[in-house]
Amino acid sequence: MRLTKDVIVSRKGFDPLPERLLLKGGRVIDVEENIDETLDVVIEHGRIVEVGQVREDGFNGDVLDCRGKIVSPGWLDMHVHLREPGSEGKETIATGSLAAANGGFTGVCCMPNTNPPIDSQEMIQYIKDRSKGALVNVHPIACISKNREGKELSEILELVEQGAVAISDDGSPVMSAELMRRALEYSKMVNVPVIGHEEDMTMTAGGDMHEGFISTSLGLHGMPAVAEEIMISRDIMLADYTGGRFHVAHLSTRKGVELVREAKARGIQVTAEATPHHFTLNEEAVLGYNTNTKMNPPLRSEEDRLAVIEGLRDGTIDAIATDHAPHSYEEKVMEYIYAPFGVVGLETALGLAGTELVKKQRFDWNQIVRLFAVNPYRILNLPIPVVKQGALANLTIFSPEATWTVKAEKFLSKSANSPFLGWKLTGKPVAVINNNQIFKSVL
Repeated sequence: MRLTKDVIVSRKGFDPLPERLLLKGGRVIDVEENIDETLDVVIEHGRIVEVGQVREDGFNGDVLDCRGKIVSPGWLDMHVHLREPGSEGKETIATGSLAAANGGFTGVCCMPNTNPPIDSQEMIQYIKDRSKGALVNVHPIACISKNREGKELSEILELVEQGAVAISDDGSPVMSAELMRRALEYSKMVNVPVIGHEEDMTMTAGGDMHEGFISTSLGLHGMPAVAEEIMISRDIMLADYTGGRFHVAHLSTRKGVELVREAKARGIQVTAEATPHHFTLNEEAVLGYNTNTKMNPPLRSEEDRLAVIEGLRDGTIDAIATDHAPHSYEEKVMEYIYAPFGVVGLETALGLAGTELVKKQRFDWNQIVRLFAVNPYRILNLPIPVVKQGALANLTIFSPEATWTVKAEKFLSKSANSPFLGWKLTGKPVAVINNNQIFKSVL
C-alpha cells in the first residue's frame, strides 16, 4: 500500500539506511570517476565500502535489486522555491524536500524570495536549522539586495560566511547596472556565483506570455524575448568588466543561448541553467489558457525551445534546474491574466529529461547525469558526490526505461500546478540515498 502524503510528512518520509546494503547489478554512471558499467555497490553505515562484483548469496545484509536501473551520484536542483517562511500553505522545507526525494534529488538550493527574504544571517540559519538531519541537503541562496528591492546590497560577505552558496534576487531582476556591478565584484571576493533573473521589466510589465502571434491572437500581453536578452548581454559585459561569476537562471531564448556561448568562448566566467518546461514546451501550450503554462520567463517559440536543447547538448547550458514554484489550486484556477507565474517541477524533471532529451533528442544518460549531478555542484563550489570506495553514499537510483503517468495525487509537494499532469513519461525515480537515509519514490 502506498503511504499517503500526510503519513509520509508526519514521519518525515526518510528511512534509516540499513547497516549494510548491497545495490545489486545497476548500471553505475559517474562521469567524474569515468565509470559507466554494470557494478555492485556495497554501503556500510552510510559510506560506500566496495564498488565491483559482489556475490548476492554470500552477502550479509539487505539487498536492493538495481538490475535494469542506473545508479548515479545524487542529483542537485540548484533552483527551487520552498516558500518557507511566509507561504507555507504552498510548500514547506519539509514537503519540498520530500518532493525532491520523490523526484530523484538528494539536494536542492532554495531561492530567497520568501517572506521575510533570505537577506540576513538569521534567515540563513533558519533554513539550515529547519532542514537539519534530513536526507535532502538544503543549500540556501541569499539575496543580492536587501529585501530584494534592488536598491542596496545585502551583507554578502556575512551571508556567505553563514552558508549561502550563491546570491540572487530571483523573481526580481536587478535593474540597476551599478548594483549588479558591485554584486559581481563581491562574487569575485567570496567565490560564489551571482544568479541573474534576466528580465528588463520596462518591457515586460503587465505581460502574461511570450510576445508573438499567439499572444496577440489570445489577447494576452506579451513578454518579448529581447527583454531577457538585453539583461543577459548587460550582465555578461559586467562579468567581463569585474571578473565576477555570473550565472543565468532559467535561460529560455535562442539569442540568450548564443550570447552565453559567445561569452564562454571569450573566457568570461558565465554559466547557465535551463528548465525542463522550457526544453519541453513552447508557446503553443498556452492556447487553451491553462494557467499551469504561465511561468516567468514564459514558454517561448519553437525556435527558442530547440536552441535551449542544443545549448544543453553542446555544453553552453551547464545545468538543468526546475525552478520549482508551487502555487495553490485556488491561485491557479483564476483567469490567465490574474494567475501567478510558476509551475512545480521537482517530481517530473527526471521523466521529462528521459522523455524529451534521451528518447526524442538522443542525449545519453551520461550527459543527463552531468547536467543534474555534476555541474550544479561545480557551479556552486560544493563537493561533487562520487560512486567510489570510501565516499559517503549520496546516490540517485532510477529506471531509464520505466514509463509512468504524471498524477497530482502522487506528488509529495503540497502543490500540483504542473502543465504535465496526465503525460506519460519515460524515466522514473526509484530511490535516493544520502546522509545515512533512504527514500523510495512513490510516483
